[in-house]
Amino acid sequence: MKLINPKSLTFKLWVYFMLFATVILTILWLLQIIFIDRYYQSMRIKDIEKAANTITSAYSNEDFEEVMRQLSFQKGLTVHVIDTEGHILFSADMMGSTQPRKPIDNIYDPAMYELAQSATGEIMHTISDPRFRDQSLIYGRILSDSTEDNIYLFIHASLIPIDSTIRILKNQLTYISIILILLAFLISFYISRRLSKPITRITESASELAKGNYNVVFDKGEYSEVNFLSDTLNYATKELAKTESLRRELIANISHDLRTPLTMVKAYAEMVRDLSGDNPTKRTAHLKVIIDEADRLSTLVNDILDLSKIQSGTTTLNVVEFDLTKTVNQVLQRFHVFAERDGYTFHLNLSNQANVKGDKQRIEQVVYNLISNAINYSSEDKHITINIQELENSVRFEVIDSGIGIPKEELPYIWDRYYKVKENHKRAIVGTGLGLSIIKSILLMHNASFGVDSKVGAGSTFWFELKK
Repeated sequence: MKLINPKSLTFKLWVYFMLFATVILTILWLLQIIFIDRYYQSMRIKDIEKAANTITSAYSNEDFEEVMRQLSFQKGLTVHVIDTEGHILFSADMMGSTQPRKPIDNIYDPAMYELAQSATGEIMHTISDPRFRDQSLIYGRILSDSTEDNIYLFIHASLIPIDSTIRILKNQLTYISIILILLAFLISFYISRRLSKPITRITESASELAKGNYNVVFDKGEYSEVNFLSDTLNYATKELAKTESLRRELIANISHDLRTPLTMVKAYAEMVRDLSGDNPTKRTAHLKVIIDEADRLSTLVNDILDLSKIQSGTTTLNVVEFDLTKTVNQVLQRFHVFAERDGYTFHLNLSNQANVKGDKQRIEQVVYNLISNAINYSSEDKHITINIQELENSVRFEVIDSGIGIPKEELPYIWDRYYKVKENHKRAIVGTGLGLSIIKSILLMHNASFGVDSKVGAGSTFWFELKK
């Protein structure tokens, strides 16, 4: 049998429902049993006061006795109108009788004296009735003082014992409480299980996701909050799957980029040792290959370190004002070998001077990587266009190639490390394959706008903007 987990959502929801039912029952018992005496007495006092006001208003009317009779019968009251000598002028009891009847033992005598001394002209007392041994309410009011003698109105209301009523209510409430507790237990347990079931399913799916199963699907429930959570987790799962795929590709590509130069370094070093050691011309050529491949390894390691530093936030910017046009011309000098040796053509549309604010060394790295990317993905015509355009508050830099282009659905991912546009990894003509990732990180540090406009088969335009 599965033990109940007191920290589970099901258990807590069940407890909250049970507490709610308990609070409702407690309030019901308090109102119906504990406070019923006070409530009953309060209601009788209000009835007496309303009856006294009605009788006072009707005192001079012809239907005065009829009013008294109706009120006595409807409210269960005994009404006496007496003079200062205790003579009953009018009388009505709870049975509707209006025959004058003198109050037993002159119980109104002390009340008349108290009324004569009262500043408000009315009194209210609770007394014990010796005949029935119960509590009664006596209300007194000076009905008229227009003559020499006062006319008094007294209303007597018995507080009928409600012990039997309370006993009946207790029995009913006991059965009701038992039934409600059982229903609350069953219904709250059902509701809590139903509410927590989709959360439990999502938790189980999340456990599978944590184990590396990216094919897991988070099922939706019957509630919008659960559906939103499910959609969010499904989206996160897809992104994690893409990230895992990129991670594996990254490892494979870095391994490829490391293995190739290492293999060549080893191979040419063996050639120098075994074949060309005594031939200066061959030895020089072989050593040059070793040096070039070592430089490529060094560049790759430096790019990885730079990217890690930038993305970890340990790199700070040295913001200065500099001429972007001059910086681009300086970077282009490093690519002259591609124009002379490989036939690349660089078409320039540059402003005479374009002063911007930024880290000059980092922006130079961005420009170099963008031009390198254009060389790696240019078409057979090897034509690359570089523009610098001054806008109202910023300067826009563009590098345009005429390569294979990028599908629209893949544009958001090209800034990831080693992301390739649906083609097998190939060794870059120049650079290490981390250029776009470095560009993105540097430009984000500058809070600069950047992006790419591309069409499959028509090339790509990479751009960024820096503040003037």
